[in-house]
Amino acid sequence: MGSAGFGYLAFAGLAAAVNASQTSPLTGRKPHFAPRAKRVIFLCMRGGPSHVDTFDYKPRLKQSHGKPSNYSSPWCASPWRFNQHGDSGMWISELFPNVARHADDLCLLNGMHCDQPAHAQAFIQMHTGNFQSVRPSLGAWTLYGLGSENQNLPGFISINPPTATGGAQNYGSSFLPAAFQGTKFTIQDSSQRNRRIDQLRRGEANPHGINNAVNQRITRSEQREQLDLISALNREKLGRDQHNPLVEGAIESFELAFRMQDAVPGVMDITGESEETLKLYGINEDKTDGFGRQCLLARRFAEAGVRFIELGHGSWDQHSNIQTALADNCAETDKPIAGLLADLKRRDLLKDTLILWGGEFGRTPYSDSGTGRDHNHKGYTMWMAGGGVKGGLQYGRTDDHGYEAIEGKMHIHDWHATILHLLGLDHEQLTYRYAGRDMRLTDVAGSVATDILA
Repeated sequence: MGSAGFGYLAFAGLAAAVNASQTSPLTGRKPHFAPRAKRVIFLCMRGGPSHVDTFDYKPRLKQSHGKPSNYSSPWCASPWRFNQHGDSGMWISELFPNVARHADDLCLLNGMHCDQPAHAQAFIQMHTGNFQSVRPSLGAWTLYGLGSENQNLPGFISINPPTATGGAQNYGSSFLPAAFQGTKFTIQDSSQRNRRIDQLRRGEANPHGINNAVNQRITRSEQREQLDLISALNREKLGRDQHNPLVEGAIESFELAFRMQDAVPGVMDITGESEETLKLYGINEDKTDGFGRQCLLARRFAEAGVRFIELGHGSWDQHSNIQTALADNCAETDKPIAGLLADLKRRDLLKDTLILWGGEFGRTPYSDSGTGRDHNHKGYTMWMAGGGVKGGLQYGRTDDHGYEAIEGKMHIHDWHATILHLLGLDHEQLTYRYAGRDMRLTDVAGSVATDILA
C-alpha cells in the first residue's frame, strides 16, 4: 500500500475517532424552568400589516373619518367591517373570516410598539432585538437555549425569508456558534409543486459528493468516508485556531446536510396527506396554495421535532391601493393560517406549539390620499396562540384612533422576553459571553407579560 493510501486510512481512522467523541451543539438541553411551549411557528407578515384594518377595532376612527387629525393627514376609517367572534366576543375584521373562527384561541397584543418606523431597522429589531448592530436572531437564541429534538433536521428553519430588510441577518446566529443559525428553505406555489430537490433525493447516492468537480456517483459509505476525512481536517485546524466560527459552522453544516438527505425529502413530501387536509390549508387553490404549503410544512416540521419555524409572506406595505392589496394579502393567508391552527389542535399540538403572527410595525390611522396608510411603529397589533398563552384575550390597547399604544404596552424586548419565558427560558439568564460582556436577546431591557400566560 502506498504512502498516500496509508495517509488516507490514517486520517479516516482519526476522523471516526474524533467524530465519535463529539457531541452535536444541537443536542437537546433542559430549559431554565418548566416550559409551556416546546416549539415556535412564526407567521411573519413582512411590510407592516394595518392593525386598524385587521385586529384593532376602532369605532371612533369611523366617526372621525375625513376630519383633520393631529397629524399631517385626515383620519381614515377602515373600509372593512369588524364583527365579534367566539365566546370571548373578540372583534376581528371581515378580512380574516377563517382565522376569526379561532378567536377563542387568539391572544391579541394590541399594545405593540418598537423603535423605528423604517422597514429594515424595524424588521431586524423584530428578529434580533437590535437594529444598530448585528445580533443573533430570535430563532438562533431559541436553538442555543434548547437545542433540537431531531438531529437529522435543522433545529431552526426559515421558509421564504426576504432578501431585503436585513436578509440573512434575520435568521443568522451572529456571535453565537454557526450551528444555531437558521436554514433557509424556498417553497414555491402550485406551479412548482412537482419540482425535485436534486441534492436531497431520498434513496439516491449523492451524484457528486462534496466536490462537484468529480463527475461520478459515489455510494453513501464513500460519501461518509469523504465527510469523515474533511471533518478530521477541519477539527485539526480548529484545534490549532482554538476558536474559528467558520470552521465550526462548516463541520456541523456538512454533518447536518448528510443526515438531511434522508430526513428532509420525507418531511417535505405531502403526497400522503389526505385530500381533506390539503383542502383545510387551501392547497391547490389559486389564492392560498403558496402560503398553504408553507403552513402544512410548518406542521410537518413541528411534528418532526424542529424547534423554530418561520414562514415569510409579504409585502404588506400598502401606502396606496390598500383596498385591493391588503384584501389580497389576507385572502392568501387567512385560510392557511386557520388550517394550521385547526390541524395543530386536532393533533393535540397547539397546546405546546407557540404560534406568532405579525410584522415589523403597523400602519397609520390617517391617510393623505385615502387609498393607503403610512408606517406606524408607535402602536400596532401582533397575536399569539397556543403554547401556554390565554386564548380569547385582548391584551393592551392603542388610543381611540389606533395611533399609539397607551395600555398594556409591549415593546419588542418584552415580546422577546415573553416568548422565551413560554419556552422555559429566562431572558436574563440566556446569555453568551462576547466582546467582554454577557450578551442576551433583550439587551438590558424586557419584561415578561405575565397577564397573557394561561
